Amino acid sequence: MSEKKPFEVARETLKQLTLQKLPPTPANYLALYNEIAGVPLIVPFPADILRDISKSLPVKTPGQQKQRGLLDYAIDRLNWEGVKTALVAYGSFAPLTGGDDAPAAAASMTGLNASAPALTTEFLGQMGRLIEYTQPALGTDDERFGELSKTLTSALRQSGGDILALKSMLLSYSDRVSFVAEDQAEIKKALLKLLHMVFENIADLSLDEQWLKGQMDALMEASSPPLTLRRLDDVERRLKDVIFKQKDAKEHAMQAQNEMRDMLAAFIDRLSDMAKSTGSFHEKLEENARQIEQAKTLAEIAPVLKEVISATRNMASQSKTSGEELQVMRDHAFQTDAELVKLHQELDRVSTQARHDPLTGALNRRGLEEAVEREISSVRRKDTPLCMSLLDIDNFKKLNDTMGHATGDIALAHLAKVARECMRPQDTLARYGGEEFVILLPDTPLDKGIEAMTRLQRELTKKFFLAGTEKILITFSAGVAQLAPDETGGDAIKRADKAMYLAKRAGKNRVLGA
Repeated sequence: MSEKKPFEVARETLKQLTLQKLPPTPANYLALYNEIAGVPLIVPFPADILRDISKSLPVKTPGQQKQRGLLDYAIDRLNWEGVKTALVAYGSFAPLTGGDDAPAAAASMTGLNASAPALTTEFLGQMGRLIEYTQPALGTDDERFGELSKTLTSALRQSGGDILALKSMLLSYSDRVSFVAEDQAEIKKALLKLLHMVFENIADLSLDEQWLKGQMDALMEASSPPLTLRRLDDVERRLKDVIFKQKDAKEHAMQAQNEMRDMLAAFIDRLSDMAKSTGSFHEKLEENARQIEQAKTLAEIAPVLKEVISATRNMASQSKTSGEELQVMRDHAFQTDAELVKLHQELDRVSTQARHDPLTGALNRRGLEEAVEREISSVRRKDTPLCMSLLDIDNFKKLNDTMGHATGDIALAHLAKVARECMRPQDTLARYGGEEFVILLPDTPLDKGIEAMTRLQRELTKKFFLAGTEKILITFSAGVAQLAPDETGGDAIKRADKAMYLAKRAGKNRVLGA
């Protein structure tokens, strides 16, 4: 069945409004139009209405003021869950009425029992575990601090302990923690500074060795705050690949250099042999010349001429052989030099971000495949959600046709830049092809993934880029899929692609879940 044209859908919509005797309101028309066109009905977020409600809410306590602020924040981000949470919490901060019974009422509302112990055994045990878990982050250099941590942890886990004594120990421990934490922060800062000094020095000393400079640039980027294990892990993988190929290329280069050295030694030996042969030949000619001068008859000259002819032939033969050997060595030297140039070019190519798109700085398809494999492995190991979003710039062909491909390239780079600014450090951006991008969102369920893409859309509406003097607004349609159990990354991206297509059909500049 062929797809209906827009005017046919509109005509059928008006007909159904009459047949079903529905009021010709925009909402009824939109619902019927989408139903006939086969497009999902997306109810618009009533931001203006909710803002009016927020303004009318009274603010009589600090808690109500905070919740109204959170409500406005959720409305600005079109977040229904945030609106619900803020409104429910707002009611719990209503001011108490009454005189002497107010404290009792407050206790009744919060479910507290004045006779219940303030610190339970379970609570103290949790505090002990908290101290134990934070110990690795604070280091083991301070033995006294380690002993204090063990003593406090043991005291917290003992039931029936002296609460006042525990309080005193906690106060002393908190002061000590503040000093240790500051020391650790300063140590980390100083180490990073030293590392940067080393990296910068090596980079300056290796201006002619672009492959080594590429490693230093990657390390400097990885050691720039804020540090995350994901960033360090990503750079480690890239460096391992570079180092492996560099090691292989270096072995070939050393082999080629040894061959050049051997050829040079053989060349010198051959020249030496030729010099000796030439010297012997000259001595032989001088001897023959004296014999000819002393000869008185032709019979005495004939044997001398034979010796001259024989020596000349031997010299010519040796010269020809040496020339041929030198020509072979020359050809081999040129071939070896070409191999060295090729190896250095390969080193330079590998040292650049081989898995990154040069235009946008995002991962390319190869880099995306490795990132997807890494994230899926983490999901299977930790049992956490993973969302994959596929977004496509709206009307990109029209932009290229009207503004030129150079402007289109700027648009792609602009979207990638804004996306990186909105993303978390653990998220991954990749150029999937053309004007399509994939964003990997680890530890993110489907609803939060949709919210993240919606935030990116709103951010793009605030940040234009200039094509000459004209402001260009970029929008995109996106589909988001949460990785299902036993599903491959490719299948999840395909589901996200289908959802993105439906978003395009629904009017563009939308985000739909798969």
